[in-house]
Amino acid sequence: MTGTAIAPRLVASIRHANAHCATADEFLAAVSTEVRKAVPFDGSVWFGVDPATLLAASVGRIEHMDHSLCQQFWDNEFHSNDVLPIRNLARRPEPAGSLRIATDGKPARSPRYREILRPQGYDDEARIIFRTGNTTWAFAFLYREKGHPAFDVDELKLLTSISRTVGVALRARNLPHSPSARAIDTLPAPGVLLFDARRELMSANLHAKAWLRQIYGLDLNEEPWSLLSEHQAMWQTQASLLGLVSQAQAVGLGYEDGPARLRCRDRDGRWVVLHASCMDETNPDSPIAVVIEQAQSAEVAPIIVEAYGLTTREREVLRGIACGLSTPEIATELRLSTHTVRDYIKSVFEKVGVSSRGELTAKLFAEHYFDALESSLVFV
Repeated sequence: MTGTAIAPRLVASIRHANAHCATADEFLAAVSTEVRKAVPFDGSVWFGVDPATLLAASVGRIEHMDHSLCQQFWDNEFHSNDVLPIRNLARRPEPAGSLRIATDGKPARSPRYREILRPQGYDDEARIIFRTGNTTWAFAFLYREKGHPAFDVDELKLLTSISRTVGVALRARNLPHSPSARAIDTLPAPGVLLFDARRELMSANLHAKAWLRQIYGLDLNEEPWSLLSEHQAMWQTQASLLGLVSQAQAVGLGYEDGPARLRCRDRDGRWVVLHASCMDETNPDSPIAVVIEQAQSAEVAPIIVEAYGLTTREREVLRGIACGLSTPEIATELRLSTHTVRDYIKSVFEKVGVSSRGELTAKLFAEHYFDALESSLVFV
């Protein structure tokens, strides 16, 4: 069966999986299963990401990959000039690519191939980002062992065909919901982690340990930090934290623009932000500090607006509503007719799932504590 014929069936199976999966991690695991049927692979990595920084916010699945290479993986992404880095792939018109095609059939040109793939017996890699418009919500890396065919153009087209479907599903899973009363009552204070230049954890205060339990289910009091650990909570933590720390080092060295920041949800649905920075940017061996705290409204609002799929004009109208402007006042500010503004307001209501300004305010502000949404929308 040709890729053209397979694509609709693959898209349909992914939509079916989305309807029956409770979490984003479960959904990505289901996508992995469905994709494997159409594009066989021997190993894979699936990440949900913070769309602003493309850092791992959650891990859906890691199959037949050496977890101890997590640090090398992020080193390659932020500290080397390799082919198909995530940040470049996210900007390309086509969301999928393969290592062998990108290197003209000479994968040994790639440090990632030499240092990560080949030592594990893999001979080719396909990369796919899942996005809506220009916003990336997740990505996956698929690997094939030596002796198996390389990923071909038709397979990359097939992967491309599911990019938006998966992106739309994950975007919807970022829609806000009210945290539980227990989550509000047990809010930890900001936590601090300190890593050395080799990205080994040096220390963590009590609040940081509380946050790690709350976000990843990891208890550092019971299981010490170890790059060799097979514990799921440990490697999920490493995927997020080591990527963040590596990016902070790259920012300090001038390889990346800052800041190094990651937004994600904890196990109770609260939005959390992690910030990383070098203690001394003039010293490449400087320790790196990671601060974990509850995300403020200005940090969360843009990702929520993206999750609702609002257009630029709809966002401008929403900002006017957030500022308490009437329909004529919004029309004057945006230089639109009142009729056009009413159409945009109706569209916003439909996308957010409300029928009045009062419901909209309750859903986006009162329920989710977006006290500064009106100002943060300026930067969306």
